[in-house]
Amino acid sequence: MGGFAPFNLFLLPVLTLAGLFRLWEAAPSKRQAALAGFLFGLGFFGAGVSWVYVSLHDFGGMDASVAVTATALFCAFLALFPAFSGFALGLFRSGRAAKFALAAPALWLLTEWVRGWILTGFPWLVLGYSQAPTSPLAGYAPLVGVYGVSLLTAISAGLVYLVWRGGERVLWSGVVVALWIGGFSLKQIEWTQPAGAPVTVSLLQGNISQDVKWRPEKAQETLKTYFQLVQSSPGRLIILPETAIPLFYEDVPRDYLESLAERARSNGGDLLFGIPEYAPIGKGAYFNSVMTVGSSPSQTYRKVHLVPFGEYIPLKPFFPWLIHQILHIPLDDFSRGEEFQKPLRVGGEQVAMSICYEDAFGEEMIRQLPAATLLANVSNDAWFGNSIAPPQHQQMAQMRALETGRYMLRATNTGMTAIIDQHGQVTTRVPQFELAALHGTAQGFTGSTLFVRWGNTAVLVFTFTMLIVAWRKNKSRRRGPTA
Repeated sequence: MGGFAPFNLFLLPVLTLAGLFRLWEAAPSKRQAALAGFLFGLGFFGAGVSWVYVSLHDFGGMDASVAVTATALFCAFLALFPAFSGFALGLFRSGRAAKFALAAPALWLLTEWVRGWILTGFPWLVLGYSQAPTSPLAGYAPLVGVYGVSLLTAISAGLVYLVWRGGERVLWSGVVVALWIGGFSLKQIEWTQPAGAPVTVSLLQGNISQDVKWRPEKAQETLKTYFQLVQSSPGRLIILPETAIPLFYEDVPRDYLESLAERARSNGGDLLFGIPEYAPIGKGAYFNSVMTVGSSPSQTYRKVHLVPFGEYIPLKPFFPWLIHQILHIPLDDFSRGEEFQKPLRVGGEQVAMSICYEDAFGEEMIRQLPAATLLANVSNDAWFGNSIAPPQHQQMAQMRALETGRYMLRATNTGMTAIIDQHGQVTTRVPQFELAALHGTAQGFTGSTLFVRWGNTAVLVFTFTMLIVAWRKNKSRRRGPTA
């Protein structure tokens, strides 16, 4: 856990994973290896996603005992993935070098990748994020993305274990050093090119407490807060957070929107705001959207990757009790936006938009590239309270910047609102839990990193190749020498 934000001790995951590999190697059976992986996962996810309790209890209205149980069960489910890695490693019984230099890291990566899409995916705490943005291994992100960095981190852990157990220590140490020097060297390469002059931006943080955000009597106060922030914003590109306006678009006074648009036009640019939207498509649908007003024609981005039990209820007809008796989610019936949407043409830039949790899915973000010159994410991390989740979320946004070679603009309700450069470094941000406006500049970029071109294909091909080689070595050891 210490490798992830807010701790950022990027060497720690390498050492702890090396320890897990040691337990797997020493396990007398596949079941024992699976148990070791499960217990490791319980500790890892129990510490890393404990904020789920905050979302369920503090803001979801769930009873404390039920929220504790639900959080524990969720962590237990996530722990099944490292448990499966340990169990599957039992198939590679002979050949230590093959097992730990090839099979163990490959199995770890594959279970992480599956976790990132199964049941709509939960890619939180993917190992590669622990290396963003300061680790030398982060230099590989523009080539192979977060999963590639995750694999290289796991390979490093396997090599460290081989050094610990003895035998060819000079060789394994040299491979680790070469791997990390390679990452440092890649960090010196500029994968994308600046496009035009920097654009001035204003990222607004309304700091509206989640427990009052959707109260009807508080709506006018929220509208006033953002109106005042907008009127004092000099940015050509002004961005408000996810659902900053706590009314459906159809219910917002037209003169209010026109006043926002007028301010954006007076700055020579555009304003983006998060808002729930009803669209009469078919029988009608609700969307978590970002809309624009200002100098450019009005445009809309509709969130594609929704959060289960947060923005929609899976198999809703079968779980009415969950909605009415246990969870108290203000908006739980959203529909998905179109899978492929164009960047928003605003403020002289083309902005690849994402809403909240969507920036955890790197291969989905690159659908709007290479056309987009900037990345932007609007979030309402007030759901996480004062937990470690907001720093973790920002770290994922930093990885998106690294993967694409683009600035990332983050406008959030309670933090962490920040400007992140193309190297994944936070150039400026405002404190959490304060009413604030971040005024700065962002540079647009063009061009494609290798990850933008390949997505996760390259790292998956390489991972399966590692497993095939390890399996062949394993089979040859079992046959033994022939006469």
